[in-house]
Amino acid sequence: MTAGPLAYLRRPAADDPAGALVLLHGRGADMNDLFPLLDALDPERRLLGITPQGPLTLPPGGHHWYRLGGIPTPDRETFSASLAQLATFLDGLPLPVNRIVLGGFSQGAVMALSLALGAGRPRPAGLLALSGFTPQVDGFALDLGGLDDFPAAVVHGALDPVIPSAYGKETAVMLRGAGADVTWFESPVPHTIDPRALPELQTLVARALP
Repeated sequence: MTAGPLAYLRRPAADDPAGALVLLHGRGADMNDLFPLLDALDPERRLLGITPQGPLTLPPGGHHWYRLGGIPTPDRETFSASLAQLATFLDGLPLPVNRIVLGGFSQGAVMALSLALGAGRPRPAGLLALSGFTPQVDGFALDLGGLDDFPAAVVHGALDPVIPSAYGKETAVMLRGAGADVTWFESPVPHTIDPRALPELQTLVARALP
């Protein structure tokens, strides 16, 4: 399916949706990658589930949200273009952004953080940042106001060789300092989603969209 320029998969809610859960895949994956996670985080299917696909196809293959430019400094041009596309995509969903829990893994976590915290953007219902970092890009600014009690989960592997866990800790500390209600989960795994984190994430999704 497509919405504007982005392809996506859609998992319907069991009844009238209480909100939506939008998950963004990592570098080199596609819209199928996190689709099974929708049921893991919302087993009762209270929510509309959406997994968009990155608009770029780059070496070594798969779909990407931006060209690599270092950590925590994505390539400005591709990052800004994808961020604008994702913002249009979210704003076009049949639910307001404040009824959407937004999450992602790796590059997808970077984009989720950027959409949730970017200046001028409406705040989602909650944030799931899995093995990512808060980006530093010329022209992109954070807005950390109004985050009191904002539900956010930051999950990272202590053995991650791709994006060191220090970046996840930095994000968690930043969010806590701004008043967010942060769940920090670190475990001895590499660049992956630890299944042991899923109960914490499921709890956050249910709390963000009661």
